[in-house]
Amino acid sequence: MKKTIFAFFVILTHIGFSQSYNTMWIPDTLIGTNFSLNIKDTFAQIVNSGNQTITGGINGKFWGPTLIINKGDVVHMNVTNHLNDSTTIHWHGMHLPAVMDGGPHQIIPPGTIWQPYWEVKNQASTLWYHPHMHEMSQTQITKGLGGFIIVRDAEESALALPRKYGLDDIPIVITDRDINSQNQFAIVPYGDSIMANMTLRAQYSVPAQFVRMRLLNGAIETSYNLGFSDNRSFYIIGTDGGLLDSPVLISGATPRYILSAGERVEILVDFSGQTGSSVFLKAYNQSLANFTPGSESFPNGPFASYLGHTNYNIVKLNISSPTSNPITSVPTTLVNNVYPLEQDAVFTRTITLSDSTGVTSVPILGPNAFILGHHLFDINTINHNIPLNQTEIWELKSSSVFAHPFHIHDVEFKILTINGTPPPTQQQGWKDVILVEGGKTVRFIAKFQDYADAVHPFMYHCHIALHEDEGMMGQFVVTESAGTDQITSTNIDFRVYPNPTNDKIFFSFPTDNNEIYYLSVKNVNGKTVLMLPKPKLENGIDVSHFAKGVYFVELTDNKSKLKTTKKIIIE
Repeated sequence: MKKTIFAFFVILTHIGFSQSYNTMWIPDTLIGTNFSLNIKDTFAQIVNSGNQTITGGINGKFWGPTLIINKGDVVHMNVTNHLNDSTTIHWHGMHLPAVMDGGPHQIIPPGTIWQPYWEVKNQASTLWYHPHMHEMSQTQITKGLGGFIIVRDAEESALALPRKYGLDDIPIVITDRDINSQNQFAIVPYGDSIMANMTLRAQYSVPAQFVRMRLLNGAIETSYNLGFSDNRSFYIIGTDGGLLDSPVLISGATPRYILSAGERVEILVDFSGQTGSSVFLKAYNQSLANFTPGSESFPNGPFASYLGHTNYNIVKLNISSPTSNPITSVPTTLVNNVYPLEQDAVFTRTITLSDSTGVTSVPILGPNAFILGHHLFDINTINHNIPLNQTEIWELKSSSVFAHPFHIHDVEFKILTINGTPPPTQQQGWKDVILVEGGKTVRFIAKFQDYADAVHPFMYHCHIALHEDEGMMGQFVVTESAGTDQITSTNIDFRVYPNPTNDKIFFSFPTDNNEIYYLSVKNVNGKTVLMLPKPKLENGIDVSHFAKGVYFVELTDNKSKLKTTKKIIIE
């Protein structure tokens, strides 16, 4: 029965109800430096009639709010896990300390608050956040967990670009889902129903002027070969990590842009003088190269999908009157990006992408698993140690038959070559995801700066959630010649006061040179209820929201990584 919903829409089209569209939902925004994100199991009316769909939401019924932040600000996140399962939240594309990154090591148990914070060092860009719980990423992303992050800065704000959120600056997460006869999401790689901002058969009103679209591929596996139904031209103004130096016009007989899982692109589309007409944003996946996610057409099994190797509408765009003070032209230049130079690289690191046979530990892909570096992921193995502030070239060599979207945490990179040839102009900006086609070699350059941590590694992996969950992932640490990666035998001596308390707790130390790496609070049953990476202790820690009882405060020393525990009582 897995094809019921898609077949139903096909029948509707043939009997004359093809114009039955749903208004595309636009995520709410949260703006500032302090954000509260509540992750929960919930329900939503995804299909217009029948059962509600069991979903996962962040502050709502699915997906999450768009976080709008400014470069240079210190942002604080209060992430509470109300799910029945553990989870993580990864700040995809963000340059930040690994202990704040939200990868598989920063697990948030049910009922626990995680409070990471960091200085925003990214330039203006479209990033996103999503679960990164090892072996559960596919399940939790399928439920609808995730959200946009929009970074603003002075350079981007000075440009004449569309910037009215939801009016002429429109975020669209594109994804596909398999919806069964009971209106529930199936946990499969490919879906039969396309969704824009978690909306089936989406339509949206756009003004008759230049419109900015922030497009995110939030799919489990599918790549989308994007274009418009009238083959209109459009401009690429930004990639994963920010704006390009200047807009790139995508034109010709079939203007297209391939967006792979996890990847973002910002485009400008001109709707001037077209009030009253409509056009579709489409996926032209029939023309995708073989063995690219979404190009296949499997009739049966876990990879079957009616959308495979077909062209289909994503969202219908109904063109309305212009806004006040519309943007009616495209800037000739955007920003002045400064990229690392190839001659500055002191090391070339080779990462292989390959197929493996005889694997018994992966339930879906086995025995033909996809792997990085000739090994399945091991959370206890550090695959690479990278010196702090080192500029490197990463050479991604694929012998796989399949195309994989490769993602790296911590850094944005500059693509140097694809199979020995410079990338197309629209791919010459900052990137953190690159589709590595089977049998090809991609070289990129990046500088690993600012953050070093010998305990919490950063990840690199295929951003197809199924591949990631089944072991197509590795990890690296950025290290210093002295300091954070030098483990000593220092113990922490501290006092907690007032104790008992019903408000805040404070800490005193016998010396002034104590630096705390982590603070956690556990209840009497050993369950973690609060996680504070690199806590700021001078203003105290608020424990007033916890139930009365006995708790244990655990401090981890920054240098030695040794832990010391003290009992507290909350009245």
